[in-house]
Amino acid sequence: MSRPPLPPFTEQTAVEKVRLAEDGWNSRDPAKVALAYTVDTHWRNRVEFVTNRVQAEAFLTRKWSQELDYRLIKELWAFKDNRIAVRYAYEYHNDSGQWFRAYGNENWEFAEDGLMRVRHASINEHPIAETERQFRWPLGRRPDDLPV
Repeated sequence: MSRPPLPPFTEQTAVEKVRLAEDGWNSRDPAKVALAYTVDTHWRNRVEFVTNRVQAEAFLTRKWSQELDYRLIKELWAFKDNRIAVRYAYEYHNDSGQWFRAYGNENWEFAEDGLMRVRHASINEHPIAETERQFRWPLGRRPDDLPV
């Protein structure tokens, strides 16, 4: 299975890869999103470590069952060869109705087929009032006219 765009990345293909990742995560479909990762993918996400695609799907299932009305924006920070660095922000609320905004950075490494082999995420979040929300588009893909 191939997942274009493929490395080595240009600025244009790196931007495209970031947007595809953002669109996938905004779908909140764990099975679909997990297919973007190698079967032996390795993640560090806060204090959790994932070592394969099955664990990645389970992680995403848990995440989106707890982070409700999740909306994400990713932005290319840097790229070289088969690696991309992004910064991102997302908002969600918990089952008690408390809203949160999270900010983070990710470092990605891709296999030759364009699947993500390594994902290191550093994330900080803080509670926000509903009135402080910035990401108010309908659930799903961020509209093209909404800037990063």
